[in-house]
Amino acid sequence: MADILIHRDHELGLKRAREIAWAWAEQVESKFDMACTVLEGKTSDTVEFSRSGVKGQLIVAAKHFELSAKLGFLLGAFRGTIEGEIQKELDSLLNAEPAKKPKAKK
Repeated sequence: MADILIHRDHELGLKRAREIAWAWAEQVESKFDMACTVLEGKTSDTVEFSRSGVKGQLIVAAKHFELSAKLGFLLGAFRGTIEGEIQKELDSLLNAEPAKKPKAKK
């Protein structure tokens, strides 16, 4: 088995981080045929995901994302490619975060 660990710090706050995590879950469900379940908590959420040969979770907190996944034997050979694709999808969502609007001058 191969493990994937990805950590991303952010300054989005929990509400916006949840929105991004749910968007990520929708993407992996449709693009990679993953089954995702969101477990909401007071200070963090957990997005559990799985499909044949992959099982993992994405911890969503106010200041970071922490993704861990275990790949089965067959997918383990593609660990680098799979990890790169996950990073690309997550970074794409984080980089799409709209810039804060400047406050209006009085």
